[in-house]
Amino acid sequence: MPTSTGTDPETAARQRWMAVLAKAEDGALEAAWDGLADRPGYRCLRPPETGLVMVRGRAGGTGSAFNMGEMSATRCAVQLEGGQVGIAYVAGRSARHAELAAAFDALLQQPGLRERLEETVIAPLEASQRARRERERANADRSRVEFFTMVRGQD
Repeated sequence: MPTSTGTDPETAARQRWMAVLAKAEDGALEAAWDGLADRPGYRCLRPPETGLVMVRGRAGGTGSAFNMGEMSATRCAVQLEGGQVGIAYVAGRSARHAELAAAFDALLQQPGLRERLEETVIAPLEASQRARRERERANADRSRVEFFTMVRGQD
């Protein structure tokens, strides 16, 4: 059954874990992969490829869209030995990050593994990303400058 955003819960769950995997810090996915008791074999359907994507912005967050510039992104598609296909798109040039994110995407689509991987991989990555955002927000808040206008008396 589709949600109010038009996506079914299965698609929404996959979008969430793919975003978490794509935003993982360097080395975090490698550590998670090394921590798996039984790492499955996989083959690359589309080996990691790095290219450029156009980044668009909106003035004030709501105005007309404009092309802000380009950034590098890496994509990859893998197939597990069992046939499950995973894909990933990550910012930057890390081929290994894209490959592991695609492998985890394929693993997370398997109902028997999903719950365990959600607890051992996705939840810790999500918590780490949330903590990083809070640290960045706190750093930005420390340098915030409040401007005010003093009212001058009538001359």
